[in-house]
Amino acid sequence: MTHPAVNLSDVVTETGASLPYRPAPGTIPESPGVYRFRDTDGRVIYVGKAKSLRQRLNSYFADPTKLHPRTYQMVHTATSVDWVVLATEVEALQLEYTWIKKYDPRFNVMYRDDKSYPYLAVTLDEEYPRLQVMRGDRRKGVRYFGPYSHAWAIRETLDLLLRVFPARTCGASVFNRARKINRPCLLGDIGKCAAPCVGRVSAAEHREIVDEFCAFMAGKTDTFVKRVEAEMHEASEALDFERAARRRDDLAALHRALEKQLVVLAEDKGTDIDVVEMFDDELQAAVQVFHVRGGRVTGQRGWIVDKPEGVTDGDLVHSLCTQFYGGRSGKDIPKEVLVPALPEDATALTDWLSELRGSKVGVRIPQRGDKKALAETVKRNAEQALVQHKLKRASDLTTRGKALEELAEALDLPGAPLRIECFDVSQMQGTDVVASMVVFEDGLPRKAEYRRFVVRGERTDDLASMHEVLTRRLSKVDESAPLIDEDGKKRRFAYPPQLLVVDGGAPQVAVADNVLAEQGIDTVNVCGLAKRLEEVWLPGEEYPVILPRRSEALYLLQRVRDEAHRFAISLHRKRRGKKVTASALDSVPGLGPTRRKALLRHFGSVKKIREATVDEIAEVTGIGPALAATITASLTEGATPTAAADQPETVAEGDKPEADARDTEPRPSDAAESESSGTEPSDAVSSAEAPVTQDGSGLGNPGHDAGS
Repeated sequence: MTHPAVNLSDVVTETGASLPYRPAPGTIPESPGVYRFRDTDGRVIYVGKAKSLRQRLNSYFADPTKLHPRTYQMVHTATSVDWVVLATEVEALQLEYTWIKKYDPRFNVMYRDDKSYPYLAVTLDEEYPRLQVMRGDRRKGVRYFGPYSHAWAIRETLDLLLRVFPARTCGASVFNRARKINRPCLLGDIGKCAAPCVGRVSAAEHREIVDEFCAFMAGKTDTFVKRVEAEMHEASEALDFERAARRRDDLAALHRALEKQLVVLAEDKGTDIDVVEMFDDELQAAVQVFHVRGGRVTGQRGWIVDKPEGVTDGDLVHSLCTQFYGGRSGKDIPKEVLVPALPEDATALTDWLSELRGSKVGVRIPQRGDKKALAETVKRNAEQALVQHKLKRASDLTTRGKALEELAEALDLPGAPLRIECFDVSQMQGTDVVASMVVFEDGLPRKAEYRRFVVRGERTDDLASMHEVLTRRLSKVDESAPLIDEDGKKRRFAYPPQLLVVDGGAPQVAVADNVLAEQGIDTVNVCGLAKRLEEVWLPGEEYPVILPRRSEALYLLQRVRDEAHRFAISLHRKRRGKKVTASALDSVPGLGPTRRKALLRHFGSVKKIREATVDEIAEVTGIGPALAATITASLTEGATPTAAADQPETVAEGDKPEADARDTEPRPSDAAESESSGTEPSDAVSSAEAPVTQDGSGLGNPGHDAGS
């Protein structure tokens, strides 16, 4: 039964803001089921499956600060939640697929079919099935093979195979006209159509030809090759050389068609598997599927999907399997699916796929041999697909220009914002407060201009932290000074942005506007992008600007905002990690980072250094007797080591101490070196990671049986 929707209006967070209502304790069942979150308009924004509805739904409301940003955004966007209780996880998987297909929820990872790639389709629902090129939505009763990279690749394959499988390829009008005048078309005259239109074969005989064609395309090739070879030899022995020559040409056509399909598992020609692999970054993942039938790669699919923060490879595998196989059945489901990671519900997923196929299906991670090697090949394809997608998106001048023009029009800017700077603050309960500044010029990231800030003191107020960071940045702007200094170098921070973006809503925008006023800058425009509904806020405005969800302007702002968030989070995690690994050696006077590393490499841990004698410590390169005595005294006198002091510590080559939290203006080379070596100057570190792009299309190869 479906639980009634629960209005979300009564719960107050730790900050006093209104949040979605957590259903009262005891009202959520512990049974398996499927749940859906809805927004204020009643639209379904997220669909999920759970082995225990109570445990899963409680995890969304227990502690909002522990949620990943995208999940946090989803929970705050929702205004109601309902669920359906089911008997098993397998039933829950089926309903999850149905709901995702029906509602297209914005917060689910979506594997969208690329409607532009052509398939070889067989219209099995007709009396005389037809072989044809087909695009667009799938039709019930039609069997699909592919996708192919180009329509001509399908026609080329068909032209080869029609010699052996002379099935109908004409449309209804041509077929009916030939039947009316009792004369076949040219293909019937040259032997590439059995001409059922004029009764040369019956409907049953024609369907048998079509069934054999489908079997060949599905990977059962050896049977037909051997049959044609036998017929060729029989005709030759019977001195029917004309027929033998035809079968020879038919055999050559079959071999040419098979040459288009790569042999990858020659030792196991009965193999019927799909190989799934992926390559990702922080925001997107390229997913590739190779379809292997009869030991040959008969098809390939590819997607570029948005990757919400916190989503694991197992989660992506779950989404792919439910959405890709959900509409298929029987032999359209392979006997085995090789994946890079198992989802949490691997057992239920296996049972569900087995139920769809009608026989056992295995889902596993390849460990060795040819299948492992094939999986690595598929992963390399995924990596190349993501790289090509980024390059294509980044080099699309039309798209970037459109995004900047849309942004200028929507925000009423005097011109296109050729330089955009975005700021984001990251903290954990007021400690290790850091901020990031990312720069986009002409719609592309300028990584040499990225900066990180360490906020001074212990702050719990994001607005105060944002004020400090923006003041430190904008105080460097001197619009009257030349961009090039006396040494001929470009002055750091000298070039002001046309648009300053903050991660947040009206309060953050107000802070940015105040800082600009304090610094006497009136040529920089400000906006904020709020995570909850992707609303764009402007200074002094009561209501936000709502950009169309598919607009290039919103996509650009999201990229800039997400890049700033990623850049801030990476520094925050690094600083927290350094605190965890702090040791008693940090407090030894006169002991710098190089000597600390030398000691740790020599002894292995602080505990062993504490147990060593002064003479043993003095033997370490760079440590003299006097410093060795100081080290021994510091470690043995009443110093209280940190929690990690007695743990073994390993130090990577090239690690450097963190710079002081003060304004710095490093050269571009300094910035790049500081991130790669571990240094964290407070105002300047260049990112080592590439920008992320959106949306992609599958790459098709001929031959895969894509289902009905």
